[in-house]
Amino acid sequence: MSIQETSKKLVRWSLAASSFTLAACSSMNPQPQAPIEQRMEISFVAAAGDKIVRCDQPITGLGTTWATAALRDLRFYVSDVALINDLGKSIPMKLEINSWQSNELALIDLADASGACASVSPKINNRIVGTLPPGDYQGIRFTVGVPHALNHSDYASAKPPLDVQAMSWAWQAGRKFMQVEINPEGGVARVASKAAPGRSFLFHLGATGCKGNPVSGETVQCERPNRLQLSLDRFDPKHQQITLDLVRLYAGVNILRDQGGALGCMSSASDPECGPIFKALGVDLVTGATAPQAESNSNNAVFRATPK
Repeated sequence: MSIQETSKKLVRWSLAASSFTLAACSSMNPQPQAPIEQRMEISFVAAAGDKIVRCDQPITGLGTTWATAALRDLRFYVSDVALINDLGKSIPMKLEINSWQSNELALIDLADASGACASVSPKINNRIVGTLPPGDYQGIRFTVGVPHALNHSDYASAKPPLDVQAMSWAWQAGRKFMQVEINPEGGVARVASKAAPGRSFLFHLGATGCKGNPVSGETVQCERPNRLQLSLDRFDPKHQQITLDLVRLYAGVNILRDQGGALGCMSSASDPECGPIFKALGVDLVTGATAPQAESNSNNAVFRATPK
């Protein structure tokens, strides 16, 4: 065998030995892999006390007169969703992109296609879907509202879920963060005017005191953000859902007699009906900031965790 052939064989043996050594080292010291994220659903439901609300069934015990009404619409935006793990750390939820949610917010629609809701909201969405790192989650934080950077835009050219015309607000092309509309039996009397009674008591939550025209490229600034920041310290997403209680929402207001301003409450700081509703939600009517008591699970009046 020539010296040249011997050298070639030595090179081949050396490469083979190196490959074997690398494979052995790799099996003994495997490279760490990123943990597989878990899919999670956060469910929402509307109730009146301990009774689930449906559009085709009367809701009793509403307001200061314990009035009866029918649900006409119930929708709200949710953003900044984060789960609280067993160490007390907030872990942002990565939202799945679909027709009801983007990677930044979701639209919850609890008005089923029955009764007074049939012509208003034919579809429902009662959940938020996303992923989180593996862990033990015992609480949740979220905001009812649209982030300011996304709020003021043309709904006709916006991507879901900001493309819903019914949730758009003509004021500086903003959004209704929450829209709850009910039809009380007998209508709503307008005490401060001679106008005929209204059919619906409206509650529209949104940013107010806004200046600037986004259509012409101006920056919009709002005096009162009116975004409700909530923290439920005890919430098990696997076995619990988040309940919006209409009895608590209207507890301090007479839904049969409107004292002035818009019919119901459209987030005006001077509207008599807005004071009790904002207090129940935990939003300061004057500043538009979330009141401190709304940040704890025990003192939040409207949203609470309940068994599925």
